[in-house]
Order: sequence, then structure tokens, then C-alpha cells
Amino acid sequence: MEKKGLLFSTKSEAFNRVFKFCISVFFVVGFTLLITLFLPKVDLVEESIDIGLFALIPAVFLIGYIFITKRILEALILATLMCFIFSDRTNFLSAFNEGLTSVMMDEDTAWLIVVCGLMGSIIKLIEKTGGSFAFGDFVARHSKSRKGSLLWTYLLGIIIFIDDYLNSLTVGSCMAPITDKHKVSREELTYIVDSTAAPVCVLIPISTWAVFASRLFVTNGVTTEGEALKYFIKTIPYNFYAWAALIIVLLLILRVIPPLGRMKVATERVENGGPLAPAGSEKIDIRGNSKNAEPQTHGKMIDFALPIACLILSTILCDVDMQKGVIITLGFMFVLYVSRGLISASDFADCCVEGIKNMLLPLIMMVLAFLFSYASNRIQFTKTIIDTVFPFMQNIPQLMPLLIFIILGITEFITGTNWGLYIIALPIVIPLSAAIGANTLLCISAVLSAGVFGSHICFYSDATIISSSACGCDNFEHGLSQMPYGFIGAAFAMVMFTIAGFVM
Repeated sequence: MEKKGLLFSTKSEAFNRVFKFCISVFFVVGFTLLITLFLPKVDLVEESIDIGLFALIPAVFLIGYIFITKRILEALILATLMCFIFSDRTNFLSAFNEGLTSVMMDEDTAWLIVVCGLMGSIIKLIEKTGGSFAFGDFVARHSKSRKGSLLWTYLLGIIIFIDDYLNSLTVGSCMAPITDKHKVSREELTYIVDSTAAPVCVLIPISTWAVFASRLFVTNGVTTEGEALKYFIKTIPYNFYAWAALIIVLLLILRVIPPLGRMKVATERVENGGPLAPAGSEKIDIRGNSKNAEPQTHGKMIDFALPIACLILSTILCDVDMQKGVIITLGFMFVLYVSRGLISASDFADCCVEGIKNMLLPLIMMVLAFLFSYASNRIQFTKTIIDTVFPFMQNIPQLMPLLIFIILGITEFITGTNWGLYIIALPIVIPLSAAIGANTLLCISAVLSAGVFGSHICFYSDATIISSSACGCDNFEHGLSQMPYGFIGAAFAMVMFTIAGFVM
């Protein structure tokens, strides 16, 4: 009877959630269609539609809905619908379908699914064969305290610099069991992992971020093919937010800066004997049911170190192509594990499938974030904001780096796609900075820095979702708990861009 009652209760809750979401869709669609009556007539066949400041409405709705309901998936779907209604009016369902198809067929989305899915397989295999246990045992012998385990997390985050996805997934999934033993809240662990992912990659010339940014520099005529990487290196000293993020997280570990806001609440929760992870974290945890599985103790340190080394080296040797890196690494792991009898060929395949399944929710969230970015670009959200601030840039060109960081930091916080922001913003910022006499190098550095900032604190950015899923922490709570430190870093960056704008 108890089981039947529990099942009925679960079904009832699920029905209520679906019913409330349907009501939300009905009201959002109706309200947005009503607003379109006041919008100027536009050519609906255009790739992007200029509707002026009305383009800000979906963004404001998105952030407000997330804070009120804490339901990010629903917020992204509803905000995306609003964008398509503004751009395509009553034809919004067809536009939504076409947009989703376009996003799913996009090369970047395919790369994301392949890389993140196979990274889930790699993590699952390392755990299954005992590599994670061996690594945890190694760290435990060299770290006897809470602070020591967090310093190890920080150090690994800097060492694994080749890509932010690789960084977060590897460090988060491997360090979570270790920091759990020292009663570290998952919010604090996730913040450390997140703060040593993208901020590190954007400061290292040999990373996927450096390669991507360098290509954009060439595409936009800033430099030539052979000089692109050198130009990226010139931006490193002026990527002020990335430097601030790395310093602030270290100061938190050392408790020079105390836990603030939700981080303080999380720390007190754990200290008072509460759960390590906030409620709802199990939904996004890529380790799935591994916490309930029998720990594997027969692995060796090489079962962890060699696959990670292979992944880093193969990625670098393949022109920093991480997709090739994960495929090569899986082949290497098959030989390493199966030949030594740690796992059978059939179990190897099962682990690969299970690892991909564990990545499904994070991947769905990122696809929806990309879809919202696609839809907001259709109503020229980012361009509208830049055009609004342009007059201020003309009057005082020295403030252009500061304004770029603030405005693009806000837009990136809303859209959540760092590389997408670079594609949109750099073609606008580069000629604009030259036209008004601002320092182009500093303005480009401000764009890169804004991308890191917005991605760092956005609830549904790829960086936030990957870090949260790797550490097993609800991404809304992760976003809230790290927000005070993100704002401290942003304040530092704003001061530095102001000073540099007048000095350079």
C-alpha cells in the first residue's frame, strides 16, 4: 500500500508540473502575441529582425522566471518561444522547429554532443576500472585536510588547461569523492572547478579557447594567419576578469575571503551535519548511481593518469582538436584496460553507453541554451544593446573597453554562450574601436573577458552546466553561490579596464 501511495503521489506531482507548465506556455504565448500588436511591421523572411528595445523582454523574462521558479529548462523554452513570436509572429511554431533543427545540425552542437558524451564514457570507464579510487587514494595520502583537498582541486584545474570541458569534467568527477570525505560543500567544490576551467583556458596559448579566438582574429582582419596566436598572447595580460577569478578562488580556499551569501549557507549546512549537495543535485550528477555502487579498489594510478595524459597529448597533437582527442583516448583505454583483464570488451561498451546516458541532461540544457541564443540573435538582442551604448563610446573612447566588458558581460550572462558571443561581438567591436580611436587590443581583451565572466556566472551556460554535472551540484545553486565572487572579480576588471583605457 505504501508503494502504491508513493507511486500515486509521484504521478500526481508530475501531472501538476506538466499542468503548470502548460498554463505558463498559454499565458506567455498569449502575452507575447499581444505585444506584437505594438511592434513595427517587419519582413519575416529576414534572418534577423530589428524590433528595438522590445528585444530585451525575453531576456528579462528569462532571468525573472529562473529566480522565481528555479526551473531553468522551462525558462529557456518559454523565453525562446517569446523570441520566435517576436520575430515570426503567428508562425512561431514553425520557426521554433526550424531553429531547433538548425541548432541540432550546427557543427558546434555536434562537436558538443560527441565530446561531452564521450567524455562521460571516459569518466565512467576510469571509475569502473578503479582509476578514480587509485587517484583518490593518492590524493588522500598527500592531503590530510579540507584545505589540502581544495588546493589539489585548484592545482589540477590549472594543470589540465587544454580545454574547459576536459578540465571541469575530469577535475570535478575525480575530486568530488575526495572533498566529500573532508566535508566540503558541493557548491564550494563546483565554484573552484568552474573558476579554474574557462579562466585558465583563456590565459593559456595552447588551448581550444586560444585556437578559436585566434581564428576569429584572422577572420575579422585583425591579424594574419601566422601572427594570430601571437596576437592572442598579447591579450592575456589584459584579460582582467580571468586573472581575478583565479586569484579570488584561491583566496577563498585559504579563507582570506570568507564564504559569502549562498556559499556561507552551504558551508554552514555541511558543518551542521547536513547534506553535502543541495536538493535536486542528483538529477544533474553525471556519476549517476555510482555513489551506490560497490567501490572499485583494484585499479592503479596508471588507470587514471595514462588516459588523462593520452587525452591531453592527443588533443594537442591533433591541432587542439578535442573531438579527435576523446576518440583516440577511448581506443587507448580499450587496449589499456581490456588487455590487462580489468574489464571485458562487452562491459567496456556498456560503460561507454552508460557514460553517454549520464550526460543527457547536461547536453539537453546546453542545446536549449544554444537555441535561446539562436532565437535572441534573430531579434538582434546583442546588437540592440551595443547600438544603445554606442553614443557613450563615441563621446569618451577611453571608456570603450569598460563599456564593452559591462554590456557584453550582461548579454553573455543572459545568453550563456561564450564562443557565440565572440562570433557576434568581435565583428562589431573591432571596426568600432578603430573608428572612434579606442585601443583595439584592449577592446578585444574586454570582449574575451566579458565572455568568461558571463559564462562563469550564468545559470545555464555550458561552463556552469558542465561544472555542476561533474561535481554533482544543482546548477542554479552553483550559479547563486558563486555569484558574489563573480561580481567581485567583475568589479576588479571594471577598475582595471577603466585605468587601462586611459593609460593605453
